[in-house]
Amino acid sequence: MTGVQTCALPICLCVVGRLRAGSERDLIDDYLTRFDRTGRALGLGPASVIEVEDKKGGGWSAEAVLLRKAIPDGAFLVTLDERGKVMTSPEFASKLAEWRDNSQRDVAFVIGGADGISPDLRAEADFSLSFGKMVWPHLLARVMLTEQLYRAANILSGGPYHRA
Repeated sequence: MTGVQTCALPICLCVVGRLRAGSERDLIDDYLTRFDRTGRALGLGPASVIEVEDKKGGGWSAEAVLLRKAIPDGAFLVTLDERGKVMTSPEFASKLAEWRDNSQRDVAFVIGGADGISPDLRAEADFSLSFGKMVWPHLLARVMLTEQLYRAANILSGGPYHRA
């Protein structure tokens, strides 16, 4: 990539569940800070997290309603789902650059709760991403996503963090 981009690609993580203080939150905050710092010059970011919680126990459908409200209007919707596309880190970095270069207004990554994402919300996705065939706890999926966002920005900047 050459030059500084004129348009930023805001990233929104729309997630089920509230994350308390602790090691997962510390990791997520650290990776998002690194992503924002590295991504700014690349036209990536800022990144934000919107947490939703279904306190009434309505399951998938109630979570889907809350997630839809959290997703920015017109955002490119990416669901994290074990049925999604498995990618290498460089492929993911290229995909972020592609979305940026195609002038996406926002990219919203959706991480469901303990039971995943409702089938109707999954069907609305523009892209579905998988971290492998294993199912990951949604809190770890958040950590993994934020790390991959930072790694992608570092790959695109030519930085030393990714050593594959």
